[in-house]
Amino acid sequence: MRVLGVDPGLTRCGVGVVEGAPGKPLRLVSVDVVRTSPDDDIATRLLGIELGLEALLDELQPDAVAVERVFAQHNVRTVMGTAQAAGIAMVCAARRGIPVAMHTPSEAKAAITGNGRADKAQVTAMVTRLLRLDAPPKPADAADALALAICHVWRGGAQARIDAARLAARTTGRTGD
Repeated sequence: MRVLGVDPGLTRCGVGVVEGAPGKPLRLVSVDVVRTSPDDDIATRLLGIELGLEALLDELQPDAVAVERVFAQHNVRTVMGTAQAAGIAMVCAARRGIPVAMHTPSEAKAAITGNGRADKAQVTAMVTRLLRLDAPPKPADAADALALAICHVWRGGAQARIDAARLAARTTGRTGD
C-alpha cells in the first residue's frame, strides 16, 4: 500500500509518501513541504496548496491519503487555516477516487512511538528509524506527514476492513437478504 500523509497547514503543509504493509518493512517514497506565503490572501494560499497536492498526487499515485484530523487549539485562526488546508487535501484525493482517512495527532503518535503523548522529537526519531533514513526529515511538518502515512499503513487496512463490513451489514439489512 502506498499512502500519502498530509500534515495540513497554510504556511507549511507537510506531505510524505510511504509504501508498506503491516508486519513488513516500510519504504520512503517521497517527503516534501508545500509552502505558501503568509503575505498572500487566503484564497491564493489555498490554491497554492491545491496545486502542490495535485502535482504530488499525479506524480506519486498513492492508494490512500491520510490527513491529520484538526483538533481545537487555543488559536481559532490557526485552527481555521489548518482545517481549510485539510479540506483541500481531502477534495484533491476525492476528485481522484482515492480513499481518505483522518487520524488524530495522538493516534499517529501512538502508532509510531507507542505513546499518544510523544513529543515531536520522539516522533521524528521513530520515523527516521522506521524508514531507515540517514537523517531526520525536516521540517517537523514533513516528519509528521510521514508519521500519518505510517500510521495509516499499519492501522488503515484494519479500519478499511471494519468499514467495509459495516457497509455490507447495512446494505444487506436494507435489501432484506
